[in-house]
This record gives sequence, C-alpha cells and structure tokens, in this order.
Amino acid sequence: MTKPAASLSRLSSIVGAAHVSEDSAALAPYSIDGITPSSIVRPANIEETAEVVKFSAAEKLSLVASGARTKLSMGMPPRRYDLALDLSRLDRIVAYNPGDLTLSVEAGIPLAKIAAALAPNAQFLPLAVPYQGAATIGGTIASGVDSPLRQFYGTARDFVLGMEFVTGDGSLAKSGGRVVKNVTGYDLHKLMIGAMGSLGVIAQIHFRTFPAPRNLRAFVASFDTIDNAWAMRQAIADSPLRPLTLDILSAGVAALFATGAAANRVPNSYDPHTIPAGRWTVTTGFAGQEKILDRYASDLQRVAEKSGASNLSILAENQIPGAFGRKREFVPIALDASPAATILKLSTLPTRMAGILAAAEKAAASRGIEWSAIARGLGVCYVALLPKALTDESAQQISAATDEILAATSAAEGNASIPWAPSPWKSLLKVWGPDRPDFAQMKKLKSFFDPAGVLSPGRFVGGI
Repeated sequence: MTKPAASLSRLSSIVGAAHVSEDSAALAPYSIDGITPSSIVRPANIEETAEVVKFSAAEKLSLVASGARTKLSMGMPPRRYDLALDLSRLDRIVAYNPGDLTLSVEAGIPLAKIAAALAPNAQFLPLAVPYQGAATIGGTIASGVDSPLRQFYGTARDFVLGMEFVTGDGSLAKSGGRVVKNVTGYDLHKLMIGAMGSLGVIAQIHFRTFPAPRNLRAFVASFDTIDNAWAMRQAIADSPLRPLTLDILSAGVAALFATGAAANRVPNSYDPHTIPAGRWTVTTGFAGQEKILDRYASDLQRVAEKSGASNLSILAENQIPGAFGRKREFVPIALDASPAATILKLSTLPTRMAGILAAAEKAAASRGIEWSAIARGLGVCYVALLPKALTDESAQQISAATDEILAATSAAEGNASIPWAPSPWKSLLKVWGPDRPDFAQMKKLKSFFDPAGVLSPGRFVGGI
C-alpha cells in the first residue's frame, strides 16, 4: 500500500489539493458505523472520478462514494474504508429536453435542485424519497430507496434510461442512453440501482421525466383491523381506479406522525386528526380535473364503506404537504423517534402482505416493542421497531423479533432486509435477510465489476 503522504500527493494531483482532506473534523461526518476514512477526495467530473478509482484499485485503497451522506447508515459497515469519495461537486444538469421528457444529471446533484429545474416546465421526477431536502440523486439511486409514488409511476428502474459509471478498476462504462426509445445493448445500469455502490461509482444518470400532477387530493379511511384495510386495498386494485399513491398505515403511525421528530422532519402544518390514532389507515392520492376528482372521491368512499371503514376524509391540496411529507419521511422520522430504531424492508405479492404485517405485529407486541409500519399498495412494506433504549436486552428482543418477521416473509415467498439498525446490533441481525439462492451470481458480478474489491467492501449482501 502506498504511504499516506504519497497517496495524498497523487490524489491532490488528480483533483487539486483544495479537494483532498485528512482533517479529523472534516472526516467525522463520513464515518460509517464508527469506521472513519483516512482521506476525503472530491472530484469535479467523471474523468477525475475514474482517475481516483483507478488509483485506489492500483494501491488497494478501499473507498465509499457519497454525496449528502444521508444513506451511510444503511447496510453493513465496510470491511475497509480508506477514502471517502465525495461526489457533491458533480452537481450539474448535463442535458434537459422538456419536449422529449428527458433529463441527464450528474450524481451529486441534490433532488431539490432537479425539482427546481423541472418545475418551470411543469415536469418532475417521481422520486418522493426520504431525506428529500438533502439527498442527492446518486445516493437515491444507489441505495434503491423507494417512494409512495411507485404506485403509479413505478420505481427508478422504470424511468432511468441510462447511466455512466466507473467500475472498480477505474474504467468508464455506459449503459442505456439519453432518449426514451434507445434500445442499444444490455441494461447494465439497472444493476447499479440498489447495489449500494458495490459494483460501480455512479457519475451520470439519464431519466425520463413526467408531467407534474395538478389539483391534488388525498383520501383517508381508517379501519379496526388490518384485514379490513387490506380489503380496501384489494378493492382499489380490482377497480378501474389508478391513484398516484396507495399506502396502508399501521395503528401506531398516527402517534409517530404526531411526535416532535415528525414535526422537525416535515415542518408543514399537520392536523394530528388526519390519521386516527390506534386505527389501521388506507391513504390514497389522486389528481386531475374537478370532475375526475369528484368521481374519484365518490368511488373511493363507496369502496371504503363497503370494506368497513370509518372516519372517512378527503384532504384538500393545502393539507397534503404535511401528511404526504410524513409518509415520505417515515424512515428518518422513525430513526429520530427511538435511539434503537430498527427498520425492516419487506416485499412480497400484495395479497400476502397482510399476513406478514400480522406477523410483525405479533413479533413486536409479544416483546413489548413499539412498532409502526407503512405498506405500499404494490407489496413493499417498511416496518419500524422502536425500542425505548439501546440496551443488551433490547438487542436480544429485536434480534428475535426480526428473525420472526424475516421467517414470515420467507414463508410468504417474499424478500426481506434490515437496512437501518443501530451500529452495535448489526452483527446480531440478518441485515441483508436470509441467505439468497442467487448469491453465487452476485459474487461473480462483484468480481467482474470490481476485481480489486475496493468499492464499498463488505457493505452489501453477503459482505461483497
């Protein structure tokens, strides 16, 4: 391994001395589960990024790419962590064609900056993801976090047209294209989505954009049981209705959304009666002309009443930011609400999700653990277990509870992971879920894209 002074000199020659730092105070925010890198490197473009990665591979220096650092707590701690590759200088809009509904951006650009650029043309990216006010597009795509808007627009896999990234040996790679009709080659860029930077450093992303919805409304219906709530979800799925969002909230969400943690994350005004306390709640969002809105409201009310709902309400557009913002920020709100918050991500067929949620409720209640959950109508759920303290006893309870929930998800032929958990507990938990049958293929992909094993080593599935 190169001596530290030599490494610093070479990195400075690539990005400029002002963009390399070994200052301990500057390094602290880049720590991952108590592991702090020795240097921060801030390239200005994809070419400098490739040179940094090439140098790291040659000298066997491990690195973790980040932007706003909102996702560093996800996954496992890195086995090695020499360089923090800060991509926040890659913050430009490379190309934007409103007429073609296409957008190309660098990975370090904040989501807020993208939204501001698209707004004058009444367009947007349907990425209503946690940490909305700070997150960058690269971290959002690399972490694979999803959005309530996936109900109508799908996930990033559905509207990322292409990507430019740097492989573990410092090679520049391209996949897909910048236009909607591009069909050249394999969709290798989709491997980068949700891979936590373990296969490549995302540098540029090409998107399809969408017309921004107008005249928003939201419908809220509460139920005594999860079965009734899920019956409404199924009735909507079987109907001609196609809402923008469809989420089922557990009985504990109302209390969580009324906390100071929620108010700090989403300062928009919020009526705590929007989501009735102690009830399972179905929330849907829809948009369109007044006649369409009236028809939606009428149809949803009929479906809700038939499913056994009470406390039906329709939110006007000015009431939506506070309520929708809390749904979007469910993960950080839960993490702020408990010093030992542990959050599972579960996915299965929508018809099997109610059983998994019932298992989660039983696993938490039998151990006296407070919990909350938000389930997307398409079969993805986030379950937050919220112990009161970070103790050894709590660790054992959480370990047992998560094992039960993971087992229930596997029995439902679903997938499960624990993306967020206290650092001291990660060694006790199945952070990336049960062993995967495709792990051998995942290791082959890792060795192909990152032969030296320098990209986020140990953070992803199976320690790859």
